[in-house]
Amino acid sequence: MSISPRLPAIFIGHGSPMNALGDNDYTRAWHDLGQTLARPKAILMVSAHWMTRGVAVTAMPRPRTIHDFGGFPQALFDIQYPAAGDPALAARVAELLAPMTVVQDQQWGLDHGTWSVLVKMYPQTDVPVVQLSLDLSQPAAWHFELGRQLGALRDEGVMLMASGNVVHNLRRMSQQVRAYDWAQRFNDSIRTAILDEDWDKLVHYEQFGNDASLSVPTNEHFLPLLYVLGSKRPDERLTLFAEGMELGAISMMSVAVS
Repeated sequence: MSISPRLPAIFIGHGSPMNALGDNDYTRAWHDLGQTLARPKAILMVSAHWMTRGVAVTAMPRPRTIHDFGGFPQALFDIQYPAAGDPALAARVAELLAPMTVVQDQQWGLDHGTWSVLVKMYPQTDVPVVQLSLDLSQPAAWHFELGRQLGALRDEGVMLMASGNVVHNLRRMSQQVRAYDWAQRFNDSIRTAILDEDWDKLVHYEQFGNDASLSVPTNEHFLPLLYVLGSKRPDERLTLFAEGMELGAISMMSVAVS
């Protein structure tokens, strides 16, 4: 049974896991979302940090907190995000994506693409969370289509969220550069395509040539955006609620569909 109102779909440029400990424009924007949006009964999160062949969802009642990084302060490793899982939602995802096989995973948990954001949005950890994996064997258009199919959850009290970065090149990060020219151009091109609802340009982002190759050297941080955009209905609008470039090669652009 559907409920009203339809919940938004949110893409968050999550940046460094250190944002989980920080207080800045981005983390305040995430906090404000948690305070102002209609409260979901659960969240389905597509994180850049769970890459698979085939599709899986976390289906355990109590997902573990995964610290999938190294070289950061102990305080970051000490963070736990003990939100409940939602096996019924995991089963519903499989139903929506049938006849595709969706593995009901009992091993993964909540990685930092999820909890570094949610610790700011829902610090009380009182909203159940299910993660959806990224099947990197599939093209971008396939991920966009999955977003369209999963959009039905938004009418069932579930918030569709995705966490990644439009520009994400760790090898080119620099303390001396706010934004490389190629990173800013690509970010601006994607920004325009989002606001114009030019799905073809977004799905075929490689058409932006060398700017795209440098900005998206691997696609796992870009693809989550497509799930949120794919879920958009004709009567909805797109809002960019956070923007900025960090360390030369990380875009923090974040998008809401509502």
